[in-house]
Amino acid sequence: MNNVLGDKKAIVVLLGPALVVYTVAMLLPVFWSAGYTFLSGNAITGFTFAGFSNFEKLVTDPAVGEALWFTLRYAVVITIGQVLLGYMLSLLYVFALKRGSSLIRTLVFFPVVLPTVAVALLFQKMFEIAPQNGLVNSALNAVGLGSIDWLGDGSTAFLVIVIMDLWRSMGFYAVLLYTGLVDIPDDILESARLDGARGLHLLRHIVLPLSLPVLLSSIIFSINGTLKVFDSIVALTNGGPGSATTPLTLLMFRTSFTYGDYGYGSSIALLLTILCLVVTLFIFRSSRRDLTKD
Repeated sequence: MNNVLGDKKAIVVLLGPALVVYTVAMLLPVFWSAGYTFLSGNAITGFTFAGFSNFEKLVTDPAVGEALWFTLRYAVVITIGQVLLGYMLSLLYVFALKRGSSLIRTLVFFPVVLPTVAVALLFQKMFEIAPQNGLVNSALNAVGLGSIDWLGDGSTAFLVIVIMDLWRSMGFYAVLLYTGLVDIPDDILESARLDGARGLHLLRHIVLPLSLPVLLSSIIFSINGTLKVFDSIVALTNGGPGSATTPLTLLMFRTSFTYGDYGYGSSIALLLTILCLVVTLFIFRSSRRDLTKD
């Protein structure tokens, strides 16, 4: 292995193809899209140089402000929900169910492999009000409450999106965090128990610090995925009612491919990219500071 790592030709042969593919497939489109931010028009009408007008429009456009607010709200709520529920489930797997957790893990993970469109149709039927009440409104009627147009109002539609995405994704984060918890050495846990650590005390002072790296990785993974949410919202609400559940990704897609303004759509994409980078760097720096203190 040392001979291979010391041979520059071997390194070029091993890493070169992967770097070329990564550059062509990932980096080149990013820089290409950044170049579009200074243009207006599209491939059919032709492109004209627009200077910084797309960025000026980006700052003053109320549609971007509304989409940015929805994206941030969605990302914070879903990230907290995904990681918290996933961590609670992983603790249940390791400390309560132990070796008997395989069946529960499989059942909780099952929604992760379901197609997004199928899940969205399922939740549309569950929360529908017309032509007939779905399961949720039928349950409300059974206890004497009136039906609610869940997907016809922005606040209730947001609630349905949150419930659906948490149900779909918590099994994935439970398995991800479970792999971090099972790596905690048993002798450390036994030593803590012999010293009198139990329940929340054991969780706070032993389990949580030792599982912090995988927990932070889950947060970064979740926040970047939720900031770029697209398919589940398109399948469930298509950004409605009105534009109440329109994230930046859907606004970018419509601007670029429905209205044919590639330059302004690329500006929205650049805003989303910067947002993801800033959030990731902030979490990385925060985690490094915490680990140093420990």
